Amino acid sequence: MIPHRSAKLATMENRNFSFLDTLIINADQAIRTLVGKPLATERPNPTDPLPETELSAQEQDLSARLMRVNHAGEVAAQALYQGQAITARLTDVRSAMERAAREENDHLVWCQQRITELDSHVSYANPLWYAGSFAIGAAAGLAGDKWSLGFVVETERQVTEHLDTHLHQLSLNDTRSRAIIEQMKTDEQNHGETAKTAGGAELPGMIKSMMKMTSKIMTSVAYRF
Repeated sequence: MIPHRSAKLATMENRNFSFLDTLIINADQAIRTLVGKPLATERPNPTDPLPETELSAQEQDLSARLMRVNHAGEVAAQALYQGQAITARLTDVRSAMERAAREENDHLVWCQQRITELDSHVSYANPLWYAGSFAIGAAAGLAGDKWSLGFVVETERQVTEHLDTHLHQLSLNDTRSRAIIEQMKTDEQNHGETAKTAGGAELPGMIKSMMKMTSKIMTSVAYRF
């Protein structure tokens, strides 16, 4: 699923951790996600070959807000995957959640770097997004692996739609932000397909609607703060 991984992460993947170990690891992940340096893969930032283009004040403000929303979404994704991993019953499902979380970390790093370039800030409500999403992920894992995977399938479907909307909103001049979002979209689609292939169940319509409503609240707040 991830084209490149460090030897350290690969070694961790093969170890059997106690429940206490897992809690400590998740606490470390939370700190890294919110205030530290996330454990990303060795993939290069999609913006590396692209020069910075001149944006109007309005274009820069819009880009910063949209990338802040995307960053908040990646904070939530980290928590979601970590919550699912801690309650997943099958080892291969747990490993899939952990691998997906590391690839989402790439997105987290890329979005944060772009926000800095745009002279803006990440969402002040990120701790809230993390706590809420971790609880949702853990609950999905407790419901059973097929439902946990089904939750990933639907989450990634909604995220892909959300990223498509951002690509239409962004200025064509902002090639660096667009490059990040396009790579994120490709990755999210892959995560969804992987979860579906692994046995993800179709979620009830009411659950899908609740997920969409929750996402709308988060994106609206993150866009402003």
